[in-house]
Amino acid sequence: MKQALVDDTEDVSLDFGNEEELAFRKAKIRHPLATFFHLFFRVSAIVTYVGCDWFSRSFVGCFVTVLLLLSFDFWSVKNVTGRLMVGLRWWNQVDEDGKSHWIFEARKVSPNSIAATEAEARIFWLGLIICPIIWIVFFFSTLFSLKLKWLALVIAGISLQAANLYGYILCKMGGESDISKAAASFLSQTVFQTACPRDFEKPGLEGLEIHKC
Repeated sequence: MKQALVDDTEDVSLDFGNEEELAFRKAKIRHPLATFFHLFFRVSAIVTYVGCDWFSRSFVGCFVTVLLLLSFDFWSVKNVTGRLMVGLRWWNQVDEDGKSHWIFEARKVSPNSIAATEAEARIFWLGLIICPIIWIVFFFSTLFSLKLKWLALVIAGISLQAANLYGYILCKMGGESDISKAAASFLSQTVFQTACPRDFEKPGLEGLEIHKC
């Protein structure tokens, strides 16, 4: 007896969910403009600082240019690129009693929402971590070479970029109060493990999850 064939009119469900999810996760860049500016301002500030003596003899001009680039970087990373590339945002506000509160937002992922890709997550976190380290190196080189006129600019660079790093680590860890443990745990995951988009997103329904501490 021949095996019965499936009727042409019968609905057959095929599960392409895993393939689509895998293809999405491997997609290179879904926010190219945000990714570009995430690196542009901070890299431009470093390049301008290193090449100031070659490009211009004006100390004031170089100082103002680098400071503006650092300020643009701080604002764009804090308010735009973090939200688009990894679904995170943070800010600090002072209440009526004068107490300072850290507020964190994490985009909740739903099947219909657009999550960050692996490449974007790697670019975001590596850029956020490596650039402050470079400014710390500049601090010691400036100090040891006695170029003290640049010291204020280097300290400003460390402060602005470290503030974003501090805020996003707390945001990623859900507002964990012990920053030393949070930073150690997070940096070990970022540097030594392969980043997965789900590591940078909060599961749940579409919208924003807000933490306040």
